[in-house]
Amino acid sequence: MSKMFTTQLNGLLKRIGEKEEFSIEDAGRLLSQSFLGEGTIYMKGFGEMAALEAEAMHGAEILPGLKSWTESALLTEADRVLIATRFSTDAEALELAGILQANSVPFVAIASKKETPGIEEKADVFIDLHLTKGLLPDDEGRRTGFPSSIAGLYVYFLLKMIMDEIVAEYES
Repeated sequence: MSKMFTTQLNGLLKRIGEKEEFSIEDAGRLLSQSFLGEGTIYMKGFGEMAALEAEAMHGAEILPGLKSWTESALLTEADRVLIATRFSTDAEALELAGILQANSVPFVAIASKKETPGIEEKADVFIDLHLTKGLLPDDEGRRTGFPSSIAGLYVYFLLKMIMDEIVAEYES
């Protein structure tokens, strides 16, 4: 079972890396604008995707100056927001997206796109995790193994590397 899950997980990460390459680069550029200007990057992870927020703020490779988004945050057009949620139709994430749009605050969203339009319609950059069901079938015909936080962390590290490159180029 573990070999099958590992194979499927590797396939998922490869699919994200290939299909979302340009979106990840665009997201890195958009978020880097706050580092290079007077803005701040805020982040909000909904549900299990709060793991991305924890990694970005407390992990071995943090995003310097990153703040958790709260309802009391006073956002400006120079700020950027990174939203991570399991599915693009998450009601709380859509509510935050509406607030950001109304205040002209650019944002990146990371989620798995559902058939119904969602946050991908509102985000300046949307990164699709391509994960809508578990990776493996179980004995009852359902699917199991839904590694949304692993997929999200993979995207976070790709974003972080791109942002580091952009900042290093700007500073040299």
